[in-house]
Amino acid sequence: QVQLVESGGGLVQAGDSLRLSCAASGRTFSTNGMGWFRQAPGKEREFVAAISWSGGSTYYAESVKGRFTISRDNAKNTVYLQMNSLKCEDTAVYYCTASRLMYGSDRVGSYDYWGQGTQVTVSS
Repeated sequence: QVQLVESGGGLVQAGDSLRLSCAASGRTFSTNGMGWFRQAPGKEREFVAAISWSGGSTYYAESVKGRFTISRDNAKNTVYLQMNSLKCEDTAVYYCTASRLMYGSDRVGSYDYWGQGTQVTVSS
């Protein structure tokens, strides 16, 4: 059974940092693009960041560019999202996802596997 399990969420103040982790089990994703999406209450799920199978290419939403960094460790079958300079508008449930594509995508439909999500709350 394939599972993606996110961890590292929590309650922080604006300007703080958090590091999310996503551990995959049940199969290796070393040849798949991986991504992070988020969903705030009353809003649609939105793209945050994606990383290619090798980690050589990364993509970010404009709203997080320069503040968030996605990375991966294929030996550990794990993907990370380092979030710095957090803002109140970053508050959301963050989802880890694995793509059928090698390079990831900003489209929800490109992803086949999803984690349960981890809550990130940023207070002012």
